[in-house]
Amino acid sequence: MTLNGWEKKYQKILNEFDYDRSKEIRSANILNSLLKTRLGLSRLEKKIKNKTVFIIGAGPSLGISLPYIKKFKNFTKIVADGVTQALIENKIRPDIVVTDLDGNMEYLKKASDLKSVMIVHAHGDNINKLPHAISFRYCIGTTEDKPFGKIRNFGGFTDGDRCVFLANHFGASKIILIGMDFGIHIGKYSKVETYNKSLKLKKLKKGKSLLEWLAQKSNSDLYTTSQSIIGFKNIKLEDLQRLVR
Repeated sequence: MTLNGWEKKYQKILNEFDYDRSKEIRSANILNSLLKTRLGLSRLEKKIKNKTVFIIGAGPSLGISLPYIKKFKNFTKIVADGVTQALIENKIRPDIVVTDLDGNMEYLKKASDLKSVMIVHAHGDNINKLPHAISFRYCIGTTEDKPFGKIRNFGGFTDGDRCVFLANHFGASKIILIGMDFGIHIGKYSKVETYNKSLKLKKLKKGKSLLEWLAQKSNSDLYTTSQSIIGFKNIKLEDLQRLVR
């Protein structure tokens, strides 16, 4: 079930970013037709429900965070798109990858080969990339619009905040953000293609505001290791061990 109140948030996103809803729906329909089977959600629930979950974003602080992430091999790691490359390069397997397919496709496929669950998002600007989803072993399609068929809607706008909405949806006990900086600088793993920086920053600002809205609704304990987010408790990377023991 989609989070209560999401439809109004989505309508504001469409208006603020001047998105064509018909293209959003078309993209979701295409992804639905590409996915071979409706992957059950039990795999996600097993990885998330009542567990401490690390949400790893591609902000500039990701680099200094990697040695700390390595210490938590048995904890669920949900990563945003380009972070996949950083983790695999450092021999860390992501459990769940949330992507709209603008990250490094080589590493997204490597994550799939490592049995990561791939959460592929359909939106109006990535229709030409959706066929890549066919090559993923465990794949769930998502939309910001109404869910149907094999397409789900857990909430969220950017890859990073969609990770948090996903963890919340499946009832994580603790959600800890790492590399989710929401600042004025873009991490090197955030985009592999040329991008509009001002638009990227606008999207990050929107993503942060959605997390602050989610915090008012969530039953999970929420933490962040980087920039302050209303509703999330700040914690230092060196204190992670104490928090999750």
